[in-house]
Amino acid sequence: MFFSFPVQLFVFIFGSIVGSFLNVCIHRIPSGQSIVTPPSHCPSCNEKVRPYDNIPLVSWLLLGGKCRFCRGRISVRYPLVELLTALLTLFLFRKYGFSAEFAILFLFCAALIIITFIDLDHQIIPDGISLPGIPLGFAFSFLLPHVGWKNSLIGILVGGGSLLVVASVYELVTKKEGMGGGDIKLLAMMGAFLGWKSIPFIIFVSSLLGSVIGISVMIAQRKDSKLAIPFGPFLAAAAIIYIFYGENIIAWYLNVGTARGYPAP
Repeated sequence: MFFSFPVQLFVFIFGSIVGSFLNVCIHRIPSGQSIVTPPSHCPSCNEKVRPYDNIPLVSWLLLGGKCRFCRGRISVRYPLVELLTALLTLFLFRKYGFSAEFAILFLFCAALIIITFIDLDHQIIPDGISLPGIPLGFAFSFLLPHVGWKNSLIGILVGGGSLLVVASVYELVTKKEGMGGGDIKLLAMMGAFLGWKSIPFIIFVSSLLGSVIGISVMIAQRKDSKLAIPFGPFLAAAAIIYIFYGENIIAWYLNVGTARGYPAP
């Protein structure tokens, strides 16, 4: 879809503002704090952030990544989350325009961003996001013609059930827990929003990303196979890849298989 530059710029700015709010969620949800009060403040000196110092992306750059008052360092993660949210919002808008698909997948991706950074910091996927996301995704499926409620319902069962089987078998064989319940709930939520056809793609791509990055990190840090790496961010990345490129990748894969003489499934 084609939209004028001012419209796309507005969508980008809107996304960055939402990203600023997501930073608050990422910081406060794990500790059980309110995401509404108190207002944003410096993590070092607790001084209230002034409105002109809370402009997404711009303020961090103008202040050199430091608090105006105590000159304490402000993590680069804050503008990174704002930029990531802004770009995802823009890309979703360019793909779906002003539509129910845009609004629903925007909320879904915002939830994935929160989950990703919380999992990176604390190795947990908050139930307060994934559990409500399952019935919410199912309810939204009635507004998504390319998903539908049947695909969403099957996606919940396949998404949660597939990882539950993998986790149970791994624990039975190794006598160790290899995958947390948070990942299982997250994949069920993904199945609710994206339908069951997304699940094999998400599992394969997330496992591939996790293996490549996990092995690279272990080699770089000289750690053994006991190094704990959160799997939630890889699931989230695979889900986002599916939203934008999943159908094309699957179609390409099937075409390649057919060209080589393999029967299409």
